Amino acid sequence: MIKKWTTLESRYIIERPWLTARVDKVQLPDGRINPEHYVLEYPAWVNVLAITAAGEYVFIRQYRHAFDEVLTELCAGVVERGETPLEAARRELLEETGYGGGEWSLVMTIGQNPSICDNLTYCFTALGVERVAAQNLDASEDIEVMLLSRDEVRALLERDEMKQALMAAPLWRHLAVSSR
Repeated sequence: MIKKWTTLESRYIIERPWLTARVDKVQLPDGRINPEHYVLEYPAWVNVLAITAAGEYVFIRQYRHAFDEVLTELCAGVVERGETPLEAARRELLEETGYGGGEWSLVMTIGQNPSICDNLTYCFTALGVERVAAQNLDASEDIEVMLLSRDEVRALLERDEMKQALMAAPLWRHLAVSSR
């Protein structure tokens, strides 16, 4: 039977708004000590697969500095303090794309790397969204809104152009489940 580790000590090595890291000294179930297990702490995240009443998929394109590329993505963002994941997802979709309304459902909750990251990403589908406002972007955001067909979404995935794994997973699931 797999057993949990015991945290013997924990200390923060950096605490910044977008980067918090700690190092834990842990004892494994067999008694061995690992003096340095690093954990990145993040708030919960959300992403939104939004589809208009006409069947168009709402995507965005934006520059991602770590990859030094402009990437095609789902609308996504952080769950702010005091928000539920659903509230955050609705807010992010409206801010980044100007789309809102529709019927919302949580389709999956996933983690980016549970070995070293402590947060979850809540993946929502919003069906029947419509453009209700202008974009309201953060100071560091430069986002282009795109409307794609289902075939274009599938081709994006098949060409390996969806680099954000936390977005590719719910997209592949959507394509698999909605084709039944």
